[in-house]
Amino acid sequence: MAAKLFDPQSKEPFKLSRSKVDMFVDCPRCFYLDRRLGVGRPGGFPFTLNNAVDYLLKKEFDIHRSKKQAHPLMKAYEIDAVPYNHEKMNDWRHNFSGVRFYHRPTNFLLFGAIDDLWKGADGKLMVVDYKATSVNKNVTLDDEWKIVYKRQMEFYQWLLRQNGFEVSDTGYFVYVNGKTDKEAFDAKLEFDVKILPYVGKDIWVEKTITDAHKTLMSDIIPEASPQCEYCGYRKKAVDLKVD
Repeated sequence: MAAKLFDPQSKEPFKLSRSKVDMFVDCPRCFYLDRRLGVGRPGGFPFTLNNAVDYLLKKEFDIHRSKKQAHPLMKAYEIDAVPYNHEKMNDWRHNFSGVRFYHRPTNFLLFGAIDDLWKGADGKLMVVDYKATSVNKNVTLDDEWKIVYKRQMEFYQWLLRQNGFEVSDTGYFVYVNGKTDKEAFDAKLEFDVKILPYVGKDIWVEKTITDAHKTLMSDIIPEASPQCEYCGYRKKAVDLKVD
């Protein structure tokens, strides 16, 4: 079922996901075409292997959540916390519900699905995101394109704060890296697992949401971001008169 498009005249709250907010940051034109006019970006292929890793990590941390104890990885990285147990955890993890907040100034119902939450000894919640990759180098957060991951975590921190939770600025990425140095596959894939801390700053979220609303309220299609590959492709196709 296609998502409902934005209608400037509607009084009904408009659902806007974390990924759509990030699309606005990436390219206001793509965001407008998608949410106002119904012309979405081409879809990508599902990351089924990543999804399997994500599912198994959740199951693993849930074992320790039920026991109210720290996961061995948390102990290894000296993180004084335990997996947070809350009655809404399953809803918060679901892609079509997630952590929700009604933003009255824009009439947006904002939401985003988290991977996990840990609760520190100080009572603050820590946002945790699972990532899977396979690279022959040390995994870090330094790659320029990983700004998307950082914004993702900051948006979740903001959502939880709007729901009245005390949230630590420091969140964690549980990063699993598939090994390629084995002599044989032997029907199994092994991973190195590490935890990467990240200190988030969610100060950008409020203004971004307000700007996104102003964009959707306008009848003028915004300019494309100079870095947008999708808009660049469309422009070249038009210039070459390619149908």
